[in-house]
Amino acid sequence: MRSEKSIRRILFVTDAWKPQVNGVVRTMGRMETHLPKFGIEPVFLSPDGFRTFALPTYPGIRLALPPPGAVRSRIEAAKADHIHIVTEGPLGILARRECLRAGVPFTTNYHTKFPEYLSSRMPVPESWTYSLLRRFHNSGEATLVATQSLGHELVARGFTKVRPWTRGVDTEAFHPKLRGDLGLPRPIFLYVGRVAVEKTLDDFLALDLPGSKVVVGVGPALDALRARFPSAHFMGARSNGELSRIYASSDVFVFPSKTDTFGIVLLEAIASGLTVAAYPVTGPADIFADGIGGALSDNIGEAALKALELDREAAREKALSYSWDKCASMLIDRVREVYSSPLHQPALIDRGRDEAGEQRVRLERT
Repeated sequence: MRSEKSIRRILFVTDAWKPQVNGVVRTMGRMETHLPKFGIEPVFLSPDGFRTFALPTYPGIRLALPPPGAVRSRIEAAKADHIHIVTEGPLGILARRECLRAGVPFTTNYHTKFPEYLSSRMPVPESWTYSLLRRFHNSGEATLVATQSLGHELVARGFTKVRPWTRGVDTEAFHPKLRGDLGLPRPIFLYVGRVAVEKTLDDFLALDLPGSKVVVGVGPALDALRARFPSAHFMGARSNGELSRIYASSDVFVFPSKTDTFGIVLLEAIASGLTVAAYPVTGPADIFADGIGGALSDNIGEAALKALELDREAAREKALSYSWDKCASMLIDRVREVYSSPLHQPALIDRGRDEAGEQRVRLERT
């Protein structure tokens, strides 16, 4: 049993950082704003100040090349009460090594289905990558995940210290009151996010749907998809204010990814009063299992048409149950658990069964 420890400063080690636009960067930005409300000072060890190189096959993402000893010096200078490793990139790997060397407890995040992403680009078996990730995360005190279904998957793959940490949304910035006219034929089916092969945007853009298809975002697959689907409207990157208006002014948000671990864009959509169409996979399945605000189907086209009929006000009401303050508070709870009790069995298999007869994973403390 560890003694209680006062947590006043948390060091976040993240390879994903501004100007990237993704869920990791958005979440870190929100923690920077919301943790101080709870008396916690967040500090960040990011690629800022280091030489960087472009991620192979994805030039828009740059990873740090820290010189020898630089990560250790940054960690020591931070004088943090706890270290949370957000990503498994060069900075995360070096920070983990330093924590293990010094015997310092740390927690990790599982944000991205990297084995699936890698295998979609290169002939690398998912099992190889999962083996490396399992070793990386199991060496910490807890691995934080955004959804129950992701926790189930990781426990089944041998991850031993899974803990829940959900996400939030700014329900004032994303609001139905911003609804207007985009000057396009309705209904408007919208996608927001990276334009990359792992997002399976082909599944969306190839659909025979009425109205208009709109894509907001950039990425390595943008030029190829624009050439293949000239009838779709590719709007590129948009500022937060423009993005909020586009969300609210659309009719259905289509989320064709099968490899995301959550999808903050799902919360932004429903906060804007926009119903969602998605596959029944990790993220959408956790948020829309009750059928409120989103339609799930292995046929994404059927889901898109069904979502047109769903209640937009009910979608908005669901979004109100997610907040960044709750997200920050949950993170603090997870960190304090590290210093208050042993984590002998962080994720338990519930011996009961759910309505579908599937074995459940319980991520709550016992």
